[in-house]
Amino acid sequence: MEEKREITRATGIMGGATSLSRVFGLVRDVVVARFFGAGFGADAFFMAFTIPNLLRRFFAEGSLTAAFVPTFSKVFHEQGKAEAGRVANICWTLLLLVMAAVTLCGILASPWIVRLIGYGFSAVPGKLELTDFLNRLMFPYIFFVSLLALITGILNVLGHYFWPSVSPVLLNLAMIVSAVLLAERLDTPVVALAIGVLVGGLLQLAIQFPVLKKNGIGFRLDFHFRHPAVCKVVKLMLPGLAGVAVYQINIVVTRLLASFLPQGSVSYLYFGQRLFEFPQGIFVVSLAQAVLPAMSRQVAIGDDAGFKDSLRYALVLICLVALPAAVGLVLCAVPVYSLFFMHGAFEYEDVRQTAVVLAAYAPGLLFAGVSRVVVPSFYAMNDTRTPVWVSFWTLLVNAGLGLLLMQPFLHVGLALALTFASVFNCSVLLYLLRRRLGPLGLMPVGSSMLRIVPATALMGGSVYLMLHNVHWQVAGSFWLRVLLLAGAVTVGAGIFAVACLALRVPEAAQAFRFVKRRLGWKT
Repeated sequence: MEEKREITRATGIMGGATSLSRVFGLVRDVVVARFFGAGFGADAFFMAFTIPNLLRRFFAEGSLTAAFVPTFSKVFHEQGKAEAGRVANICWTLLLLVMAAVTLCGILASPWIVRLIGYGFSAVPGKLELTDFLNRLMFPYIFFVSLLALITGILNVLGHYFWPSVSPVLLNLAMIVSAVLLAERLDTPVVALAIGVLVGGLLQLAIQFPVLKKNGIGFRLDFHFRHPAVCKVVKLMLPGLAGVAVYQINIVVTRLLASFLPQGSVSYLYFGQRLFEFPQGIFVVSLAQAVLPAMSRQVAIGDDAGFKDSLRYALVLICLVALPAAVGLVLCAVPVYSLFFMHGAFEYEDVRQTAVVLAAYAPGLLFAGVSRVVVPSFYAMNDTRTPVWVSFWTLLVNAGLGLLLMQPFLHVGLALALTFASVFNCSVLLYLLRRRLGPLGLMPVGSSMLRIVPATALMGGSVYLMLHNVHWQVAGSFWLRVLLLAGAVTVGAGIFAVACLALRVPEAAQAFRFVKRRLGWKT
């Protein structure tokens, strides 16, 4: 029960902080759409940002976190804070050297990298060259956020979740301010966004140091790279790197295929994925990040029953959020893009195309969410190899379906391919986890799902009735429509919550009790 409370607390804190970040991210995307639309400059920026963003997930959020958190957690709980601090110093030093080399190589090799992932841009004069310039300018971003990922792992083990989770707000603010202040003053306006990325990455890293200092942690260079714990992190990280690499190649393959499609396709996929990632970033990623330290503690003390219980609890929480969120994304796609994006260079046809992409992505939210929880289960058991092989086969599924579906369905086909690949990835991971641990006892998950589905249907019907008669393709009263959309979302969420409580979904009741305690309500 204590681990469930910690998972719920950590998820709530990170989810709240990430919600704030996602709101600013939405504002950022609105600003980008208004200034740059879905054309030449926007396509070049999104393609260029693919590379440092890919490496961020490659070196930082994926394999580094998965390898470092269980190891650091074990050292901290078994050998004390002093030894854990020494391990942190060695990892900091090693990461500084590695990421400096990666950044330098990335800048020097940029022309070849850009041509590899955006070859289709060569058909448009100047587009490949602009993408290369933007990529060179933004590449140091990976240096800052990789160090941030290490600090995030340390703070999470120490029980601090808010500041690492809220730091992307600074990236979004930096990009917004740069676009507003610099876009009209530069010969190439979209360069303003790249400057914002660089400044934002530096600010994200800088705000973590006061929290570290408050907890008595100050980094210093330590070159004892043969420390057993550091060797273990590296050993666990190498197969993890391969797994994350395969996953990120999925994104590169999608962008590469999109570069051969009509202009705007890369932007449609980007804006569709951004809204798709809104609920995923707020809750799914937060839950996955929260459950890893808890599972690592349970593995360390040999609590197999507790490990499975944490897994089941996390899976139901994923279903509790992902199912209604996926339905909500489909129903609210056109209203959201029409209200917030259909200005300036972003027209209604762009709204329509992006909304269709989002509808193709949406069903994958549940399966991507389950995978996000199951993968840390392997990491907590110090198994980073199994997810690598699953990711490799997922890559092949995604690439094959992408080639098959892009001809009849263009960019929508690429979104569908990624959704089908998510279904494949989730199914195989669950099958392999069951083979590893034996029966997972998922009957309670199925029982909760049978209650969540009708609650989601009631929510979807109410939202549809409130929104479907509005003519979103033409301009109207902005604030009136904002209130209508907000009202539909609020009513839908309220109906879903009441239905879950009425249908006695245990996890919904537990989440409600947690909220009441946090707000100080009397039971």
